Amino acid sequence: MSFEEIKLLLTGKFGESVIVGEETAGLQPALLIHPKQISEVCLFLRDHPQTYFDFLACLSGVDYGQEKRFGVVYHLSSIPYQTQLTLKVSVEKPAGPEVLPSFPTVSNVYRTADWHEREAYDLLGIDFEGHPDLRRILLPDDWEGFPLRNDYKSAEYYKGIRID
Repeated sequence: MSFEEIKLLLTGKFGESVIVGEETAGLQPALLIHPKQISEVCLFLRDHPQTYFDFLACLSGVDYGQEKRFGVVYHLSSIPYQTQLTLKVSVEKPAGPEVLPSFPTVSNVYRTADWHEREAYDLLGIDFEGHPDLRRILLPDDWEGFPLRNDYKSAEYYKGIRID
């Protein structure tokens, strides 16, 4: 299926509001999906016989910095149809550092999302609603902050060890 056909399929199923924008200038076009519907959209694209996006190749968290937004990028692949699709979701940066940006989990759709979402949580502080085990995966449990955020300030010491 072409990019345009996938758009029509999604708007036919979920309505016009499911797609909040699109990016067509890069090497791989992306659909900007309404954040609250990402899990439903992924499930639909995985199970639909014309798309069968059966593989989540990558899920990446993004701190858009100057735009004051957080987002997640999903790279889907259909192995039988040898096609790829990029989906993106984003929300405004929460008011305070104690409030985490949040998106629905897709770990119930793609098992590989389990670790990808934990990594985005660990390094960027993105919460995934409904994730079965959202906890740090790369950093120690007592680490403070989220090191890939644009506003992250590195500590000088961790457990008495100087951090350079």
